[in-house]
Amino acid sequence: MAPAFVHRDPKTVCVMDASCRLGASLVEALLRRGYTVHATAYASSHGKLNDLRRLQSDENKQQLRCFRADPFDYQSLVDAMKGCWGLFYVFEPPHDQPYDEYMVEVEVRAAHNVLEACAQTETMERVVFTSSVTAVIWKEDRRSTVTVDERDWSEPNFCRRFKLWHALGKTLAEKTAWALAMDRGVEMISVNAALPTGPQLSVTNPSLKGAAEMYEDGVLVTVDVKLLVDAHVAVYESPSAYGRYICFSDAVCRPQDAIKLARMLSPNSSCAPPPSDELRVIEQRIQNRKLSKLMVNFYAGRHVEEK
Repeated sequence: MAPAFVHRDPKTVCVMDASCRLGASLVEALLRRGYTVHATAYASSHGKLNDLRRLQSDENKQQLRCFRADPFDYQSLVDAMKGCWGLFYVFEPPHDQPYDEYMVEVEVRAAHNVLEACAQTETMERVVFTSSVTAVIWKEDRRSTVTVDERDWSEPNFCRRFKLWHALGKTLAEKTAWALAMDRGVEMISVNAALPTGPQLSVTNPSLKGAAEMYEDGVLVTVDVKLLVDAHVAVYESPSAYGRYICFSDAVCRPQDAIKLARMLSPNSSCAPPPSDELRVIEQRIQNRKLSKLMVNFYAGRHVEEK
């Protein structure tokens, strides 16, 4: 908690990593809502800082500050967060690197360093931590529960056994962040995002490992990036928001849904998707009622309260 004499402005926030698709979309949305944004690109994101600077206009040039940081350079994290009331944290590995066992360690260490830097930033009050549905759905007895929701966690040993590295990384990173947030007194909320759809979606997305099993389990879900951005802003702006929120817009449960997703993943592939008669309708077993209720209030404008 920041001392009373420190100037605190809830509309001054840091977005990290702002160079990825979600991060850049968050920066744009926050600028439109009148926020002052510290847009932080990781040092490995060549050229992305210049892309962020192109978002500056005559109207918002005082609102957007761009930083280059390294999740393993503690001082660069502290510098980027200085003066910020909130942090939107997103971790996406470089597209040219596989999400493997090494990347699990990288993501966990990055989460640890960022939350530690938050705890040392005297103005910092709220962290919105982007996690994944893959940190929720993978466990030994996953088919024994009727409904999967934000109270569920993927089991690390199960993920290791089946080399579900993305699920393992997201699970351990989120658990690390929660542990540090509680220990250091940082208010944190997590958004467990489904598979984001859009032009950058491809079959190589690491969260798709086990997609056939996810479909059979009724937990294969996707999310529109605009909804994902709105969900992040909603949990940040809602004083009553707490804990974890599963975020998805569509559940892939019908044969036509599966075929549509297959075509999105491989639009130029000469291989035809599996015929619909080889697929069956699956009962949806994952729900996001907690977030849905929050979003109703957000879109109705009932979320704005003085913090």
